[in-house]
Parts: sequence; structure tokens; C-alpha cells
Amino acid sequence: MSGNTASMPEIEQIEPFPLHIPDRELTLLRARLDEVRLPEPETVPDAAQGLPLDRLRTLLDAWRQHDWRATEGRWNAIPHYRARLDGLDIAFWHVRSPEPTALPLVLTHGWPGSVLEFENVLGPLTDPVAHGGSASDAFHVVVPALPGFGFSERPREGGWQPARTARAWAELMTTLGYERFGAHGGDWGAFVSTELARQAPERVVGLHLTMPLASPLPEDRNAPSPAEQRMLERRDTHLADGYGFGLIMATRPQTLGYSLLDSPAGLAAWLGEKFAAYSDTRPEAGGGVSLSQQVDNIALYWLTRTGASSARWYWETMRWVPRSAEEENAQPVTTPTACSLFPAEPWPTARRWAERRYHDLRSWNEMDRGGHFPGLEQPDLLAAEIRAAFPAALRT
Repeated sequence: MSGNTASMPEIEQIEPFPLHIPDRELTLLRARLDEVRLPEPETVPDAAQGLPLDRLRTLLDAWRQHDWRATEGRWNAIPHYRARLDGLDIAFWHVRSPEPTALPLVLTHGWPGSVLEFENVLGPLTDPVAHGGSASDAFHVVVPALPGFGFSERPREGGWQPARTARAWAELMTTLGYERFGAHGGDWGAFVSTELARQAPERVVGLHLTMPLASPLPEDRNAPSPAEQRMLERRDTHLADGYGFGLIMATRPQTLGYSLLDSPAGLAAWLGEKFAAYSDTRPEAGGGVSLSQQVDNIALYWLTRTGASSARWYWETMRWVPRSAEEENAQPVTTPTACSLFPAEPWPTARRWAERRYHDLRSWNEMDRGGHFPGLEQPDLLAAEIRAAFPAALRT
């Protein structure tokens, strides 16, 4: 048995949560977009100094033409709720499958994304028959917004990191009537999902990750394979030249937050740089995260005023996260695990590194296209990988 219930339980903690941003907020945003102040162009011919001016101009032009009401309409067509969990209001989508034997599945997003990362996989996962799949592949899908992200409440106290969030997710699934369920995540969602599997191995039937949390040991640098050498070089280069944003948010999120809350151009540049840098922008791979998808997410951060609170997540988590490969491996995961690796992922991982931490690693698929945001870039491929990660043996 998967622990499903026939319908959503009538529990006081859960309430429908339709969206409607006041007209005044949209009017103020348009006025700010019309009055942005931009610097002179970068002095290099590439993105070595950050998001190029021409790229930001394109992003801002797209935002000026963006129809938030259309985004809001799509959002409100999806069952959206709010629940009080560990003293915080958490907003979430909950889409039940028409298939009675569907497996409950919680999907967790990261930064600079949002629950919108999973908008285009909801249909294929909950109603696979209508999308070329089998009824046996169906899921009841729960997509919560991380604390301080989207329409989840912004924490007013410290301590909201992946472990506490995982406990809240477990409570949410209990409240929804799901005793056993699967978990998926990438980016910070991989941290929360991994922690959820560690905390409740008797409940999490399977774990699917697009960014497994496993690092090379010092001795792995002595005699790496050619593929591992490329991974090591990419990780080192990214840490030295591409992760400055993370160090800032992990140390001074409040200082940064003032700009993210006050400047739409600053917010667009801060988020847009990573949407470009972390996606597979090759034309033959689909071009990465589209402008419209980027603007949907950037507008969400702006209208919910979560630039500072989402940055603060880094401050909290970087004080909690294991500091070395040895510390990671000392926190093993015994849940059956499947990993799907996308080529533009900035944190590539070798299977043998992952096997030291994920002790029941059942599949390891390396994709030929896609990046850090597979739900936005390659939703059909991600849906197929999630289906394959939860075969019948895990569902019974």
C-alpha cells in the first residue's frame, strides 16, 4: 500500500490559497521598470564580469511586456494551499492523480527557481496516460515552496535550513494523509530531499536527485579517470569563479537583500545571471531557460518580496551543511536512490563518489541535454526520469 487517501483530509491546518497580487503592486512595478538606472557596458567581450548589459536589457524588456495576470491564472488553475508547519505558513501545490494507486511524491525546488520549476511536469506525473505513459506510473504530487520563497511565509527567526524543512515536509505529507511517499529534488531541493530520506527512511520509498550531494575525497584527486578529472576541474573553476553569489548570500544576505527588494533591475540581474550560466543554452538543446520562464520566476520573487529571505536561506544552510566529503559520507542515505545527471550542471558528480553516501544507488543516468533547471529546460525528460526512478517494486 502507498498510504494514499481517497480525498484531501478536512484539517484546519490546510486552507485553499488562491493568488491575487493587488493592482497597485503591478502598477508600482511598471513604474520602477520604466525608471531603472543601468551602468555602462562591461569592459570584456563575455560574461566574465557578470550578466552582460545587453542581456539584462533584453530581460528587462521582456519583463515590461510580462503579463503577471496570465501567470497568476495558470497558477490558480493548479490546486494551491497553505498549511501551518512548525510555526510557519507554507504554500504548496497539491495535485492528485486520477489513478487510485498513484504514489505520493514531494518535489522540492531550489534557488533562483521556485515551484514554477515543476509546473510543466505536473500533468505528465499525475496523469501519465494522457501524456503517453502508463497508469502504473502515476503520482499524487505535492510541491511546497521553501521557507522564505514564493508564497511561503518569510521566517522571522533563525534555524530554517534543510533538516528543519525536511521535518516540515514530513509533517505536511502526514497531514495530507500520505504515510509513504517518494521525494525528488535538485539544487537546495536535493538537500531537503536527501535529508528527508535520512530522517524518515521508513516512509520515503525512493529518492530521485538531479544534483546528488557527494564530493570527491582528497585521494580522488591523486589518480582520477579522465572523466573525473574534467569534473574536478569544472567544480574547482565554478567554486573559484562562479560561486561568488553564494558566498555573498551565505555571509551578508541582509545587505544584499536591500537591493534585491528595492531594484527590479538588480533582482533581474542577480537571478538572471544564474538562469543563463546554469542552463544548457545550446540551440540544439532547446536554448536553456526561456525568457518568459525567467521573467515568471523573477516577477514571483519581486511580488512576494522574497529576495532577502531567499538569500538568507544560504546563510542558514551554509552553517548547517557538511563541511567535507568525509562529513557528507558520515551522513549516509539508505533509501533507494536514482540520479539523473544533466550536462550543464555546475556541480558534476562521479558515480563512485555518490556511492559512498547513497548506499542503495539503483540508477545513474547521464543525459545528453539540459542543465541545472531540468523542469524548466527539459520537462518531458525530467518527467520520464522521475517515472523510471520509481518502478513497481518501490510502489508496493
